[in-house]
Amino acid sequence: MAKLFVKKGDTVVVTTGKEKGKTAKVLEVSPKSNKVLVENVNIVTKHQKQKSQEDKGGIIKKAAPIEASNVMVICPDCGKATRVAHKDVDGKKVRVCKKCGASLDKADAKKVKKQAKTEKKVAKEEKVVETAEKPAKKAPAKKTATKTTTKKTTTKKTTKVEE
Repeated sequence: MAKLFVKKGDTVVVTTGKEKGKTAKVLEVSPKSNKVLVENVNIVTKHQKQKSQEDKGGIIKKAAPIEASNVMVICPDCGKATRVAHKDVDGKKVRVCKKCGASLDKADAKKVKKQAKTEKKVAKEEKVVETAEKPAKKAPAKKTATKTTTKKTTTKKTTKVEE
């Protein structure tokens, strides 16, 4: 059984196939077959026979599942199609957007934001400490350039013509 990165209720974009570029909501996830059922994507027609007087027969259109690798989750914060990363928040594994770092799980969104802020503060403090510990670099001595100019002297030759 494969662990899928997509959950029921996620908004996804189809990346390959005849339905490429369509954005829709996930209706059903099947980890055993590694397939997802996406709303109004991969619509197939089924010819159904009338089994009783109450049942209707005819041509029925319904959505068929597609391979899970053919969809990408859309981040609710940045609105871009993204790969999914995982992060531990309070001992719980949470799905996170690779592009902006926002949580893809609605229940854990606030916790992830809070943790991201504290991580940024810690990183900033470490950077300040690193710059304080490093000795100041000596500035290279300035070279003074002297310009030497040469004047071109032109001499006029005068020729006398004798008559």
